[in-house]
Order: sequence, then C-alpha cells, then structure tokens
Amino acid sequence: MTISEQMGQGPEAGSRRERLVELYREASGCTRCPLSETRTRVVFGSGNADADLMFIGEGPGSEEDRQGLPFVGRAGAVLTDLLDEIGLSREDVWISNVVRCRPPGNRDPQPLEVESCQPYTYGQIQLIEPRVIGTLGNFATRLLTSSRTPISRVRGTPQAHTLAGRPVFLMPLFHPAAALRTPSLLETLREDFRKLPDLLNEPLPEGAARESATAAAVAGAAADHRGADQLDLFGG
Repeated sequence: MTISEQMGQGPEAGSRRERLVELYREASGCTRCPLSETRTRVVFGSGNADADLMFIGEGPGSEEDRQGLPFVGRAGAVLTDLLDEIGLSREDVWISNVVRCRPPGNRDPQPLEVESCQPYTYGQIQLIEPRVIGTLGNFATRLLTSSRTPISRVRGTPQAHTLAGRPVFLMPLFHPAAALRTPSLLETLREDFRKLPDLLNEPLPEGAARESATAAAVAGAAADHRGADQLDLFGG
C-alpha cells in the first residue's frame, strides 16, 4: 500500500506525505544528541502512516539498530502477538520510540536524549493524526503526560490529552520487554490491549487535559539516506 492510499487523496494528504518524508530525512541525519555518535541506524518508525493507533516505546535495541526498524527483537515479537490477539497487525498501526538511536548497552535514555528527539515524536503525532496513542513503559508515558507517576499506577486507564495540537486518547501500557522479564505481566498486557478496540471507536475527547508543544522543524533537511527501507514502508 502506498502512502497516498494510506493517507487518502487530495492536497492535504499530499502535504502530509511530503512533510512526513521530510521529517524522516531530517531524523536520518540527526546529530542533536551524543547517541548519533554510536548508532548504526536511525530508527524513525514504521507502519501505517495514517494509523488511528500509534505506539511509542523507549528506544531501539541491538536488532533495531541493525535493521533500522522499531520493535523487531524479542519485545517486538510480544507486541506483534498482542496486536494479533485484538485483530490488528503491525501494518495497521504506527510504531516508534521516544529516542530513535540506540542508547549504548541498552541503557535507559537520558533526559537530553529524549528532549532532543521530541521534534520527531511530536512531528509524527502531528502528521499521522492518531486517535489513540499507546505509551509503552515509563519513558513514553512520562513524556506525553508530563507526569512522573509510575506506569504501574496508571497502566490500563485511558487519559484524554491534547498532543501536537490534536485531541487524543492516551493509553499507558507496560513495555512488552517487561513481560519478558516478568512473565506474569503478559496477562496484564493482554488485559490492557483488549481495551484498545473500544477506545478507538470512542469520540475524540473535547477540551483535553494538556496542550503539548507541536513538533519543531517538521520541514527539515532533505538529505539522502541509505536507509530507504523505512521509506519503503510509506511507499516512497
């Protein structure tokens, strides 16, 4: 499916396509933080560019860094299975992270790194226009809610927010990697994922709780990048 088929037709769809490709190209050459010095590939995101459901995780691991695609390791297999159980596939959703370069040794992202990647995080929200965002783990949940409340206390309860100038439902979820470390959490993830189809059918929230800054520098440098396989997901 091409990006025009995914995003619809007409001038607005064409403009969003161009801006998303520009954002991808800018991210591909990003040097905003020190992670650019150790990465193999920038992991921009993948999936349906007109998805109603977006997932935002933590950061790429070793396999993601090698392939340039998000959630293709063991945690990604868990995510794929969870989607399948609610009748969705990876091609139906958009998947990304709060940082798009692998932190060395798979350590936690540092505040500067998350902040440096915010233009790409909010730029994707702005251009893809999801109705529901599933935040996978503490880092994505804290970023998009501006709250330090642990994921264990907020998981599974939808929140109404305004992100990148758009009303959305935000669903805090455990990161799939947590189920690999603690198998008992897998059933909790299943329980929370089962709430997503109904949430997708809810009317968008009015007067959402928080206004986030829109993405900065959506139209960026158009430098060529060898990682064309990510663009291929858009039909580019």
